[in-house]
Amino acid sequence: MERIRLFDKTFRTFIPNEDIEKAIDDVAGKINADFKGCTDIPVLLCVLNGSIMFTAELMKRLEFNCELVSIKLTSYSGTESTGHVRQAMGLTADITGRRVIIVEDIVDSGNTILELKKILEGKGASATFVCTMLMKPDSCRADVHPEYIAMEIPNDFIVGFGLDYNEIGRNLKDIYVLDQEN
Repeated sequence: MERIRLFDKTFRTFIPNEDIEKAIDDVAGKINADFKGCTDIPVLLCVLNGSIMFTAELMKRLEFNCELVSIKLTSYSGTESTGHVRQAMGLTADITGRRVIIVEDIVDSGNTILELKKILEGKGASATFVCTMLMKPDSCRADVHPEYIAMEIPNDFIVGFGLDYNEIGRNLKDIYVLDQEN
């Protein structure tokens, strides 16, 4: 089992890249089935910065036309969610009357998704769907039920494949979990 060090913390391999890729294949298949033959052009909303890698991999697998739009929200400080969601960068395109597939790296408390749905409703989205790479059902306190979940994981702090610890570790191709033997 590989261990890596990021700043003051040690992480060990948790989900190898092959398993991540398989989960993305599966979730893309579900989205493709639901959007097959659509005549509109849905919006794929990349929630920056964490979902960049997941969004890129998911987009390569989608078999319908879609437009890529981004937004940046923040709610983390170090390894803890602050519970407060802040919009750091607004939407990069008009979504009025459009179906929006929110692409999130991880849903834990659910607060970010609730806030994002409010923002999108205010901006005129006709419908919103949530696609998350990772879901932490044990930590989700909000009434949030993503339509598309690639993988469910326990309530552990993780990095890699877009997820960070104080802005580093996003570039790792595998997902690592905080090593409790620190």
